[in-house]
Amino acid sequence: MSADAIYNIILGAHISEKATIVADQSNQFVFKVRRTATRPEIKAAVEKIYGVDVAGVTVANVKGKTKRTMRGMSRKPSWKKAYVRVVDGQEIDFTAEAK
Repeated sequence: MSADAIYNIILGAHISEKATIVADQSNQFVFKVRRTATRPEIKAAVEKIYGVDVAGVTVANVKGKTKRTMRGMSRKPSWKKAYVRVVDGQEIDFTAEAK
């Protein structure tokens, strides 16, 4: 896998109340990823970008919400998120620069 492909897999960190609770309790971090990304690709990308050892990856497809607008119904796009568990003793610092 090329370096460009690795940096295109992870779209960014997903920060929410649930993601913060999961990060505090079980050493997991949540990322928004490409819809076509697989677990091995996500694992390789996180290890390369953040320099940590990944213990496991769980993915979830998030269905886009339907919104009612003045012009009728519209739908937000669906997306995929990945719960990445890192090895005990390691941590991802989102404020630091990527390696």
